[in-house]
Amino acid sequence: MARVELTRHLYLYFPQLEGQELVVDAVTVADVVRELDALAPGIGGYICDERGRLRMHVNIFVGEERVADRDGLSDAVAPDARVYVLQALSGG
Repeated sequence: MARVELTRHLYLYFPQLEGQELVVDAVTVADVVRELDALAPGIGGYICDERGRLRMHVNIFVGEERVADRDGLSDAVAPDARVYVLQALSGG
């Protein structure tokens, strides 16, 4: 099962995930997002837009590779993968 790590900023909005070992049963990145949303309802909409595409300021890495399919999230996730969900912060 894949292990997921979130950027610290996301725990501000989804504190129920903080301190948990996030392990998901996923074959694709889309599966990872669905599994996370089951654990913390609403996080899927925070990561993806209403069409299921990765939001502009969110990046997901599977291992050291950035997700290539930002529209369908069809990138493969191996059972022993580490998946990183990162959100850029902006401001001035």
